[in-house]
Amino acid sequence: MLGLLLLQVLASCLWLGHSEVVNSFETSCPQFFFREIPPNEALEPQKPAWICQRYKNQYYFATLYDRKMRIPVYSAYIYQPGPGKRPKTWLVEPQLIGPAYPKTMEKEWTLLNQYNVTLEKLSQSQAILHDYKNLTGLNRGHLNPNGHHDDYSSRMATFTLTNIVPQDEKLNGGAWNNYEQQTMIRRTQGCKTTYVIVGAVPGNNYIAKGRVNKPSHLWSAACCVVDNNYIKAWAVIAENDRNQVQLLTLGELEDTLTELYGRGQVSLFDSDCPRE
Repeated sequence: MLGLLLLQVLASCLWLGHSEVVNSFETSCPQFFFREIPPNEALEPQKPAWICQRYKNQYYFATLYDRKMRIPVYSAYIYQPGPGKRPKTWLVEPQLIGPAYPKTMEKEWTLLNQYNVTLEKLSQSQAILHDYKNLTGLNRGHLNPNGHHDDYSSRMATFTLTNIVPQDEKLNGGAWNNYEQQTMIRRTQGCKTTYVIVGAVPGNNYIAKGRVNKPSHLWSAACCVVDNNYIKAWAVIAENDRNQVQLLTLGELEDTLTELYGRGQVSLFDSDCPRE
């Protein structure tokens, strides 16, 4: 009986330690990456946070977050588009404040009123709603777009401030949206599973009085498994002040990001994903 009790206590301790802000994607939510291999260290910022994006006790995607710039480096997900309503509620990541806070994304209001978190404390770890108020020429640009998911909960999970960046308004509603909605549909014809990574290159400009970085570029890469013998890939990049998207091979994007980040050769997917 005592042994059973100890096992139950141990199990609960292990569960409590299974937080949303994790130490590595390889061990915590590898399913969102092709062959369970995330991008290499060349994209890691000075103050990284690895987030297994959790909503209502389920993981929906993975985000490498830059605590200093207060924007995501990238979000990785499996492409599963479907019809549905666009959510309106924005969420934040409690565990960026500390491991004692909830493991699932929450509304700002919930943290302020139910967990006695101050707005100042919340804002130290991440972007908050106020940072995105009164923007001119920019809006909240999803890296992982809600339209690439097929039910309300998975769409809702994308509405976290840890998955958005200040994006050029015309680009977000124009060429980038065209890529997300039309090019992706064409390119994924015949794909059994499509792994996607969408990222943002930090720029020299900021919003919210220097709190949140405005990326210089946005990029996206996809690795699609057609069958056991055939895998295909493609990629795009866009400057975040022009309504234009450039289509690239995966290898071309990795080389471009290697230059833009300047932290060594970038590898986004396992080597079996074709670079040409």
